[in-house]
Amino acid sequence: MKRIMLFVLTNLAVMVVLGLVTSLFGLNRYIGANGVQVGTLMGYSLVIGFTGAFISLLMSKSIAKWSQGVRIINDPQTADEAWIVQTVRQFADKAGIGMPEVGIYEGEPNAFATGAFKNSALVAVSTGLLQGMTKEEVEAVIGHEIAHVANGDMVTMTLIQGVMNTFVVFMSRLIGSLIDGAMRKGDSSGPGIGYMVTTMVLDLVFGFLASIVVAWFSRHREFRADAGAAKLMGQSQSMVRALQRLGGMTPGELPKSMAAMGIGGSMGKLFSTHPPMEERIAALQSGQH
Repeated sequence: MKRIMLFVLTNLAVMVVLGLVTSLFGLNRYIGANGVQVGTLMGYSLVIGFTGAFISLLMSKSIAKWSQGVRIINDPQTADEAWIVQTVRQFADKAGIGMPEVGIYEGEPNAFATGAFKNSALVAVSTGLLQGMTKEEVEAVIGHEIAHVANGDMVTMTLIQGVMNTFVVFMSRLIGSLIDGAMRKGDSSGPGIGYMVTTMVLDLVFGFLASIVVAWFSRHREFRADAGAAKLMGQSQSMVRALQRLGGMTPGELPKSMAAMGIGGSMGKLFSTHPPMEERIAALQSGQH
């Protein structure tokens, strides 16, 4: 709750500063003359920016189960299933969180954690992960996912995305209104084609830049989750070996909304939700993060 309040207050502070800047430089006169009120735009940006992010978070478990075909282990049928559930329970107790739902899904090596609340999360591992790694390595991966839950990473990433969304919506419409007003030279009949085209283009451009910021935060969270797994296990070598093993595998793809909570991924570095394996291994071995 403290994390949510901090991010909400930060976002409100950013919007207030932007509003003050527009007033200080007299930009609100030009924007208002074009039919767009700064106060209304600020409120609109906040609602649009956070609503989608929070709806996605609240639906994350249901979406994950459906999209990945996750089978929840309510009553373990095999020794392996019983071991997975027991491992999750052991780490959850150590981390001081409620027992997550535990699931298995068919796919290439990967695992993820999701859910809106620490005490009712979902941790799922793929069949490829179970088949391609030792139990010690799988245990480290599960510890990594539990660390994500204990650190509140799902909520944090949602809040960061909401802040970025709000900034994108506000700035693209603010600039669009200014450009449209300049193009029409004082015509106050409402937003015109300049506003619509500029807003569409800037939504893409600012959204592109915002995704870089979100990815940077996600990579930072991966280092913390690796360190969290090492702490839960009482040593870092198991996590190091798990990362080394994963480095030689092709990780299974996860939906975009869950990619940041997986164990690995591969994209251009600026947009990657996960740092390179060698950097994560080096951080663990040096005791950083």
